[in-house]
Parts: sequence; C-alpha cells; structure tokens
Amino acid sequence: MTRISGISANFEREPLIRPFGFKGGYMREIWQTVAGLESSSGIRACGINTQSVLWSDSGVFSSHLEASGNALMFAMTEHALQLCKGRSYETPFGLLDELLPQVWEYGKRITGKDDLRLTFALNALVGVDAAAWILYAREHGLKSFDDMLPAWCKDFLPCRHEQVASIPLMAYAIPMDEIVRHVDEGYFFLKVKIGSDPDGDGDPEKMLEWDKARISAIHKAIGNRETPHTENGKIPYYFDANGRYDTKERLIRFLDHCKAIGAFDRIAIVEEPFAEENKVYVGDLGIRVAADESAHCAEDVAERIELGYGAIALKPIAKTLSMTMKIAQVAKQANIPMFCADLTVGPIQVDWNKAVAARLEPLPGFKVGVLETNGHQNYKRWETLQSYHPRAGASWTTVQNGCFQLDEKFFAQSGGILEDSDHYKSLCW
Repeated sequence: MTRISGISANFEREPLIRPFGFKGGYMREIWQTVAGLESSSGIRACGINTQSVLWSDSGVFSSHLEASGNALMFAMTEHALQLCKGRSYETPFGLLDELLPQVWEYGKRITGKDDLRLTFALNALVGVDAAAWILYAREHGLKSFDDMLPAWCKDFLPCRHEQVASIPLMAYAIPMDEIVRHVDEGYFFLKVKIGSDPDGDGDPEKMLEWDKARISAIHKAIGNRETPHTENGKIPYYFDANGRYDTKERLIRFLDHCKAIGAFDRIAIVEEPFAEENKVYVGDLGIRVAADESAHCAEDVAERIELGYGAIALKPIAKTLSMTMKIAQVAKQANIPMFCADLTVGPIQVDWNKAVAARLEPLPGFKVGVLETNGHQNYKRWETLQSYHPRAGASWTTVQNGCFQLDEKFFAQSGGILEDSDHYKSLCW
C-alpha cells in the first residue's frame, strides 16, 4: 500500500496563438495544472493536467468568464488532493474509484450544476491520477510504462508501432492555406471541426450550410492527394462535431452533401455528432461514428456500442489513465477500434497519449498507429513548453513527414513520462 502524506498543486496560464473554436465557443488560454503527491516514505511525484472547460462541460464554459471556469476546475483538483492526504491506495485504479464520486459531487456544488458532466470531474483528476501512477511506480520499483500497467491491459495494448501518425486539428478559424500546408508537410489524417455557429445565434441550418461549405473547400483543396499510410492510398477525413448536431436527419443531410462532392468514402470517423443525451442509433449511417466525451466511463462505452458507435476515442490526458484503461477493456471485448485523441495538451502529455497510441492496434484501413496532437498549432509558447519535457529534444518528440518515429529508446524510457520535469516539479516542491 502507498500512503499519501503530503500534497501540493499549482498552475500556469498558457496563452494561445489565436482563439480556439469548437462546440460553438472559443478558448483564449489553457491552464496547465500540476498535482503533487508525497508518500510516507518520502517519495514525491508530480502529475500534469491540461484543463479544458469548454470540452468537458460547455455549460460551465458559457455561464462563466473563461478564467472563472478554469478556477472552478482547479478547485476540484485541489479538493481531490485534500481527499488524498492521509489516504492509502493499493493501485491508482482504486484511488480513482474513491475520489471520482466525491470530486464530482463537490463540482456540482461549486458550479451550481446538478447536471455537471462526469468528464469535467475526470478532467480535474488527470494530474492527480498521473501523480498516483508515477508514485505507485516509484514505490514499487517499476521502471517502465509496460511494467507499471497490470497484465489485463496487455490484451488491448499488443503493439509496438515504429510509426504513429500525428493528427493535426483543423478548428473553425484555421485558414485553408494552413490546411494545405499541413498536407504538404506530410500530415495525412486531418481532424476537422464541424458544427460552427457562424453568426452566434445557434441556428442549426446556418451551421449545416457552414459545414457543407467548409468540407467542400477542404475536399477541393486536398481531395486528390495520396498517402502511403492507408490501405487505399487516399487521405482520410476525421470530422468532429462535438455534439453540435441536433437531429439524425440533419447529419444525414451533411453526409449526403459529402456523397455529392465525392468525399463520403474518405470519411474514416465522424466523432460525437450528437449531444450525449440524444441517444439515437448511429449504426446505419454507413460511416464509423466515434464516441469521445460521451464515453465518460466503461458503462457509457458499453451503452454507446449498443447505439452503433464503431470507434472509441481514448483520452488518458483528459479522462485519467485509470479510467482510460477501463474504457479500453470494454471496447476491446466488443472488438471496437480505438485511437487516442487530444485535448490540446502540452508536450509531456502528448507522450502520455503516445504511450497508449503506440500500443493500440491500427484503425481499420490504416497501416500505422494514430495520435491526435494539436498543441503545436495553438500554444503561443510551444517551444518553451517543449523545453520542459524531461526528454526534450528526443527524436520521438517531433513529427517527421506526418509521423512520430518511435525507436526502442522511446519504449525503454517510456517517452519520459515517468521522469520528473524540473520546471513543473519546481511549481510543486
């Protein structure tokens, strides 16, 4: 058992290059928080979290000033740490099971939202969970990511990819020449945000027309490009609606437009077309629909699979590593493909995601693993954030021709995620 005797926390506000738009809203900064845990034996560990109030509960984002929403989430992290003090845990899974319901209830009280999304609480717990895993590994003398995870995780993490494709994000405000430039640089799997609110009036018809025009422009610009990383040699599309479509009929109209312009057969994934409470069956749309923020926990994943969802986005950097492993186990048992999606995290957390993505089976139609990462597109201080990485400058931390190149050092050193970042450690201890 690991007994927690000391706690610490801090945060930094990271500015963005431009307002980052999705779910009909725009973020202008992203808070990086650090959670510190110290064991009774004097061992310390720090876990990093990227807060995304807009992604995890857009209702909190829209009803507060941006900094206020971030402060509420950080207060939940601090509450979790207070609950940890003096507590013992056998594994991080057990610790999360104890913390999550209490932190969620606390979040409901301080936000005034009885319907606060569970993902908001999970996002607040990412750094605490990461610190618990690092502390667990150090207490037990476990030197690698593979050694740290229990044996049952190996069933859905069987691979060791030499290449993992980097998926850049094309948010609402990304200009077309930048999209083309990414393809020129070797990126071949683009995540395109749909569901814009162009006039800020919530009109779903205007949203649909905006989406149709956006996809038409993208397909015209890059639709004839080829890639060696897919089985058909074509560039696939990844559309993320973040729950913005109100009806299945409206989504079908969008898909019909994709058919009309010749883009339908390029769609690899449509992610979260509907709000999570809109439990419409999606298995008859002719495309693979992925669950992301609606798949809060293992039970939610089972429900989404029943609704016809054909892929699950894993987010150890948004829902904790512990919950992600439980989610992945359910998806694997149902033979549902998985991939790792981003939360616009910093470089260290990219490697937490990469540790999972490097071991997942490829998506159908792909020859390599895939990993969404868009921090380099959005953070004003990306190069500075890179310098905080314990393995700054390692070959696997940069993208070459659209892919991360993973060698034996990456796996032997676990991407550096179990090592201390001098910068973030200094914020805690």
